[in-house]
Amino acid sequence: MESFFRLHRRIASFDQVLVTLGGSLIALAIRLYVGWQFFKSGLVKIGDWDATLALFRDEYHVPVLPPELAAVMGAGGELVFPALLLFGLFSRPAAIGLFVVNLMAVLSYPQLFMFECPAAVNDHAYWGALLLVLIAYGPGKASVDAWLDSRIKT
Repeated sequence: MESFFRLHRRIASFDQVLVTLGGSLIALAIRLYVGWQFFKSGLVKIGDWDATLALFRDEYHVPVLPPELAAVMGAGGELVFPALLLFGLFSRPAAIGLFVVNLMAVLSYPQLFMFECPAAVNDHAYWGALLLVLIAYGPGKASVDAWLDSRIKT
């Protein structure tokens, strides 16, 4: 029985390395993947601003905000928050911001729920879940946030 406990201790001694390295790589992958999805959408919005304004006036029904302000905030959020995530700078606030942008996209475009193919709404659910992972666990060691933290603590 003692040899079993020794074996368990040896195997468990690698846990922290796996958590740190694996968690950091997963956080980086999530930051890059989710950030890129939103950044592409922001580029499309600023690429044809007239069409974007028309979408916000006619299709998207953002509560409370005028369509022009909602368009600016939506495009801005889809460009600024992903850029912050890419570098891992202010990662949790950026993830929270993108989570709100994602939530607004789902709430303001009810047609997502009427499509025959649920892929569009599923994408938003996946992105929201991945953003919650970043909010809960942070950006990982491969981030400017981690570098700044190490500088502040020394």
